[in-house]
Amino acid sequence: MTDVLKRLDDLLKQGQDYFNQATDANISKKPGPEKWSKKEILGHLIDSAVNNLQRFTEIQFEGKPYKIRKYNQDELVKANDYQNADIGEIIGFWLAINQRISILMKQQTEETLAFKIEVDKGEIADLRFLMTDYVDHLEHHIKQIKSL
Repeated sequence: MTDVLKRLDDLLKQGQDYFNQATDANISKKPGPEKWSKKEILGHLIDSAVNNLQRFTEIQFEGKPYKIRKYNQDELVKANDYQNADIGEIIGFWLAINQRISILMKQQTEETLAFKIEVDKGEIADLRFLMTDYVDHLEHHIKQIKSL
């Protein structure tokens, strides 16, 4: 998990650096009517962090395989109105929740990383996969934000 944790830390720094220097016009611009702005992508990353923090925590004590509950990404972005949120507030929240995720990741052992999860009906993975996938997802969206 050391490499995953390093990637997480690097991605958080990249995201923080990017948003700290970006203009409000740049991060609020929507590339299309149904496309997310950079602020909304960051909001989506918050929603992902909220849901994954709950998953990473619950798997510690719930029955195995732990069943992943899906969430509606588009509706959460709309409901949280990230487009009109203060960028400082959402960056702070994003960094804080990911700090908590990092701490939780550091506490895992080989035994807990092997905890079984049901990703989809009949598709079994483990906590290591879920945590790595979370960081991969974060990396995808940080690259997307920087390239828009």
